Amino acid sequence: MDETTASIAANHATGAPSPVISHTLESFSDLMNGQVSVGTSALVLKVIVPAAVALLLLIVAYFAARLIARWVAAVVCQRIDQTLGQFAGRLTFYSLMIMVGLTVLQTANVDVTSFAAVIAAAGFAIGLAFQGTLGNFASGILLLVFRPFKVGDMINAAGVMGKVNEIDLFTTTLDTTDNRRLIIPNSSIAGATIENISYHKHRRVDVPVSVAYAASLDETRRVLTLCAESLGDKLIAGEGRGYQVLLVNLGAHSVEWMVRAWVATPNFFVVKEALTTQIKQQFDLNGLEIPFPQMQLHVTDNDRGTISASNPNAPIQETQQPTVLPTPKLGSLTEQHPERAPRMRPRARGERV
Repeated sequence: MDETTASIAANHATGAPSPVISHTLESFSDLMNGQVSVGTSALVLKVIVPAAVALLLLIVAYFAARLIARWVAAVVCQRIDQTLGQFAGRLTFYSLMIMVGLTVLQTANVDVTSFAAVIAAAGFAIGLAFQGTLGNFASGILLLVFRPFKVGDMINAAGVMGKVNEIDLFTTTLDTTDNRRLIIPNSSIAGATIENISYHKHRRVDVPVSVAYAASLDETRRVLTLCAESLGDKLIAGEGRGYQVLLVNLGAHSVEWMVRAWVATPNFFVVKEALTTQIKQQFDLNGLEIPFPQMQLHVTDNDRGTISASNPNAPIQETQQPTVLPTPKLGSLTEQHPERAPRMRPRARGERV
């Protein structure tokens, strides 16, 4: 056994297989030579037991890494941000598992320095094959560092609107208002305009209203003010807040008003629907008309004048008849232009007319 140990040490020094492989080959050699007890004990003590210990160490490290990652994520979420906390938890978990894996390999006398070259070559090949993926990775780093939005925000990005569920290194997950899960590449979000709808605590509700020209301006303002005040405690008080009733334009078919009300961001859609409902109901109660585009036709009769289609009984407006110039009578082509008269040619013998 001393000679065997010396040979194993010499093989290890010269870059031979690891002791685990050597012990395994030695145990099978003893079993083949009939030394069952020696081969079995060597296989159990030098191969199976170290492998079981390594597996047990990996299992314990897995649960310990998950526990530490959760603790790190909770601390970061509480003190900094939920998005960065989730990223820090994942980074902690995978870092601990890689460290434990390398430690187990070193315990088994496996040279881990050779993995560096393999990882570098694989990284170069993956970088060429996944240029778009690397772009998503870089965009994910930017989103996590600059944080234009966080988990739980309602955003409008890449042409879709939804609530942020998760920000990963490559993709961002959104939940739409109709409960659909959308997974968007980070490059599509970082390279376009991002609207963070829930960034501010207050939002302004704008409801445009069109009123007929026959309606009184004072009465219209009174009714619209009553509708805005009906929102009650849902309005945000303070400088630059509250509500406004504005006369914004004299349109082609109606007088255009705008009712503005500042509310809490979570109540935006509820307040907008309630304000629109109040305007319609109050207009019906107070006899205010919301007009729709109309077209007025004027039919012109050359003999009688202009007749309005909207009021046929109105007096006819006389229209000046256009002067019609006499049309000259056209004669034959020969009389008008003698030089363009057709030329006669002699008829050949036997030719029919």
